[in-house]
Amino acid sequence: MSLTVDHGQTAVRALPLCVDLDGTLVRSDTLVESLCELAPTAAIVTLAPALLRGKAAFKQEVAAQTRMDPRLLPYNEPLLAWLREQKAAGRMLVLATATNRAVAEGIARHVGLFDDVVASDDRHNLKGPAKAQALVERFGERGFAYAGNDASDLAVWRWAGSAVVVNAPGAVAARVRDTLPVERVIDDRPSLWPELLRAMRPHQWVKNILVFVPILTAHALGQVSAWIGGLLMFAAFCATASSIYMVNDLLDLKADRAHPRKRFRPFASGTVPLTVGIAVAAVLLLVGLGLAALGHVVWVVCAYAAMSVGYSIILKQLPLVDVFMLAGLYTIRLYGGGEATGHRLSLWLLGFSSFLFLSLALLKRVEEFMSVASAGGSKAARRGYTAADVPILQLFGVAAAFASAIVLALFVQAEATGQVYRSPTLLWLVVPLMLFWQCRMWLSGARGYMHHDPIIYAARDWVSWTIGVAMVAVLIAAKSLPLGMG
Repeated sequence: MSLTVDHGQTAVRALPLCVDLDGTLVRSDTLVESLCELAPTAAIVTLAPALLRGKAAFKQEVAAQTRMDPRLLPYNEPLLAWLREQKAAGRMLVLATATNRAVAEGIARHVGLFDDVVASDDRHNLKGPAKAQALVERFGERGFAYAGNDASDLAVWRWAGSAVVVNAPGAVAARVRDTLPVERVIDDRPSLWPELLRAMRPHQWVKNILVFVPILTAHALGQVSAWIGGLLMFAAFCATASSIYMVNDLLDLKADRAHPRKRFRPFASGTVPLTVGIAVAAVLLLVGLGLAALGHVVWVVCAYAAMSVGYSIILKQLPLVDVFMLAGLYTIRLYGGGEATGHRLSLWLLGFSSFLFLSLALLKRVEEFMSVASAGGSKAARRGYTAADVPILQLFGVAAAFASAIVLALFVQAEATGQVYRSPTLLWLVVPLMLFWQCRMWLSGARGYMHHDPIIYAARDWVSWTIGVAMVAVLIAAKSLPLGMG
């Protein structure tokens, strides 16, 4: 929503317009973004001495250690459109920010609208009252208009001649209206909670259903204690996975913004404040560990979290290591389910799942690079591959799919020698069904139909559901029908 409030004061419109940066011109916090960029590097440790010298020196050091790309920032487009109108009308525009001058000047050059920049340096942090003092010294009391977004800007509005309120909390906006003329109100923020839930990626929780597989393979569907353990493991993985997804998105801001689809993610697009994301990620991790403690599987969740963080920080950049780690993250869900339910997996099933998940991990990477290639790129950010690697990755993935079918056949043979099934020969139908499903997944990826994680794609694909139902039917028939084929 964007509206103009006409106070009948044409002189107000002639005032120089000073525009805040973080949360106003851009829908993010440039300092927090820089810290997220430095977090996975050794450089983060070198910032401590600068922090002891004060926040201004700290910002200066952070700016020196990072390279902010103004082209990728999530700008407030309604505000930018209005600023262009003001510039065309001859109004003086000033970028007034507590951000370090080097960062602010780079953004001002990219935007191309500002006549001057008022920003922090290595000695002065222009936040709140300090910014107000700098603007009053330059323009005088009531000699400037100010565009801001939060409570810290009230100290500046106190001395301004008029206000532009951008996505401010209701209480802040009300205080501004009570004290000075408001030229314009821009409020186009989406509701926080739906966006925060989207950042948690609940659709990815479908992967955690793997924790219930050991109950199925152990023929323990009626065992209440196994289901309780499985549910605790499922919830622990969901909370922990959401925490790690949020951390991953915080670390991958630049890469996500350069991606044709990922740039719409909540942190990359600026619909969820980065500080809120950091806090929620920490809470989710604690919840996951607490649930795991109830199920006596804390070490499994800790291992999963360590693998995920290692993947997010560095391993995703290493060719082949990344897909093997992705396969491991799938497999540990199965293993955790076995530990939580009391029905540990056989080595045959672990072998089958390892090949299956390696195939799916390779498919995910291939699909990602096909998206990059379709957008005209040749290399994805923070990945160790180029588009030219796609054919060999496809070869690896299809080979892993067929290897999983062979191991599944050996597993079925082992199951068929037991006394659990009345018609064990029927189990062999599971092998071609599973192989058909994997081949179809790879064919869908090759044709460009798959625009999601393979597991998410399968969860939305009616053919995958049909094959899944068919396999369940085969298991039921093998267990209950005396066909004389054993």
